[in-house]
Amino acid sequence: MYGYLPSEVLRLIADRLGVALSKVYGVATFYSQFHLTPRGRHIIQQCDGTACHVRGAGRIIEAVERELGIKAGETTPDLKCTYEVVYCIGSCALAPMAIVDDQVARGLTPEKMLNLIENLD
Repeated sequence: MYGYLPSEVLRLIADRLGVALSKVYGVATFYSQFHLTPRGRHIIQQCDGTACHVRGAGRIIEAVERELGIKAGETTPDLKCTYEVVYCIGSCALAPMAIVDDQVARGLTPEKMLNLIENLD
């Protein structure tokens, strides 16, 4: 429904379970599947593991941050894109790579990645 856990939901969970809010917050921040802020309609995960890094992921990250006007780990103000840097997708032979809305993009360059982003609806 929300796609993230707003503070009022964390409080409600704590109340319903009869546990301290800090315990609920601890669980929510421990697992990467939970988010405390709204996420974009499009999730972009850029790999910066060793193979991707060596093959130019840093230049891709800089280009995307510049294009979207946000830093990795943030969401655009219009909630269109959330941009994340991850540290191994497990397909080093395809480096540099990313996952855009659950679709693998491989052999990326800054230009190819920006083209993918421009074509998001």
